[in-house]
Amino acid sequence: MPVAGLDCGGRWLDLSAPRVVGVLNVTPDSFSDGGSVAGIDDAVARARLMVEEGAAMIDVGGESSRPGAAPVDEDEELRRVLPAVEALAASVPVPLSVDTCKPGVMRAAVAAGAGMINDIHALAAPGALEAAAEAKVPVCLMHMQGEPRTMQQAPRYTDVVSEVRVFLEGRLEAAVRAGIPRDRLVLDPGFGFGKTLRNNYELLGRLDAVTALGVPVLVGMSRKSMLGNLLDRPVNRRLYGGVAAAALAVFHGARLVRTHDVAATVDAVRVAWAARRPDWIE
Repeated sequence: MPVAGLDCGGRWLDLSAPRVVGVLNVTPDSFSDGGSVAGIDDAVARARLMVEEGAAMIDVGGESSRPGAAPVDEDEELRRVLPAVEALAASVPVPLSVDTCKPGVMRAAVAAGAGMINDIHALAAPGALEAAAEAKVPVCLMHMQGEPRTMQQAPRYTDVVSEVRVFLEGRLEAAVRAGIPRDRLVLDPGFGFGKTLRNNYELLGRLDAVTALGVPVLVGMSRKSMLGNLLDRPVNRRLYGGVAAAALAVFHGARLVRTHDVAATVDAVRVAWAARRPDWIE
């Protein structure tokens, strides 16, 4: 079973039941909300609203990982992320995570108040394992085939579920060898990251193969093309599909759901968890 919770830099994230993570992008080009955060005051107001709606963590990102996204250099990512993390750490009561793959950003963001590292490259960048071990905060390791600029051009798998599981198992072992305790690790199968439409739904339907690895699993499907392409919906009309996907993921064992749409997702997660664990109902 997943751990009961995570110590996120002194702020406790209770995982006795699944929790919702609110997305806060401080980027000009994210696929669904790029440029929508006008400044620090806006970021704080957005985060406070998500907490009021039930978010148990806020995930701050300064580099878009949408398909085809151009990379951002470290100085620019720091310029975007650090003021937001500092302001949020002083303004919201829940843990913060920083969505980055750069060791320098990991160190600086944790020093500024981030309590978790969320890395789409699963600590593969040179120095990332060492930086994450030194930070002494939880780390989310994600699967991605390829890299953001090219990942959706021609994804190929023999068995996507088993290949994602084997990859994540390997990164778990690498992290533990680097000095990151297993009880500080979280896994993300990487919906939409180097997967075809069918691959994504195979993963969703067999997510228990990943949750069986015994550490908390985070999923992020909110507003993604796996919803839009299946339902023929633009980004701003994917809410219903997103909450259905979140509920299915929780029913199959996910403990963290990353979303742009907090209030609706919180309700979906509670319903799915009650169906999976009716003994949880008071």
